[in-house]
Amino acid sequence: MARRLEKEKAIKLRKRGRSYSQIKEILGISKGTLSAWLRDYPLSVDRIKELRDHNHQRIENYRETRRRQREELLNDIYLRQKKEILPMSKRKLFLAGLFMYWAEGTKDKKFTTLCVANSDPAIIKFFIFWFENILKIKKENLNFRLHLYRDMNINGEINYWKNILGVRRVQFKKPYVKSSKLSNLSYKTGFRHGTCNIIFSNAIVGRKIFMSMKALRMSFLEKK
Repeated sequence: MARRLEKEKAIKLRKRGRSYSQIKEILGISKGTLSAWLRDYPLSVDRIKELRDHNHQRIENYRETRRRQREELLNDIYLRQKKEILPMSKRKLFLAGLFMYWAEGTKDKKFTTLCVANSDPAIIKFFIFWFENILKIKKENLNFRLHLYRDMNINGEINYWKNILGVRRVQFKKPYVKSSKLSNLSYKTGFRHGTCNIIFSNAIVGRKIFMSMKALRMSFLEKK
């Protein structure tokens, strides 16, 4: 008796245009059973299309909700980490610059020239800040050299880096232009303005930085 009533309810729902999934959710009946009960009650072509469109919209709404949740989660983590690590003391900034130079900077065998190359303007701006505020080197004493591709606008790229870094054009040495083209690269970075080198030559400062990095390196090698 109960099974017959369930079948009648399923047929009524089907006649109202409900899908197998919707009826299953309402009545708690398996799709296999519904398939047997409702084989003589097909949906119209228009209703099938409507359900598909609705399902597509439901999927898009779900994706948008998940995307928004991810963004909110990451923003919460960002704010917590920002509060935890900033502001940094001068000692921490000095060490941060040492580790970054250890990873990104060139290693001059004479210990006289410091040079960092990167395509991310934020990295170069950090080193300008580091040179000025930690090493006490005036910004106007720094030099820059761009590495570009031959199909790039040379003057345009110099102006881009000059403006974003807040330095003078005369501080830029003649750029190194590669024979290859940016447009031919199968892999392109997200910055697309070439690579900027920040350069400073001074024996006293250079020796201080390279010997500081040596002290860090040896401290890790000596750890048991």
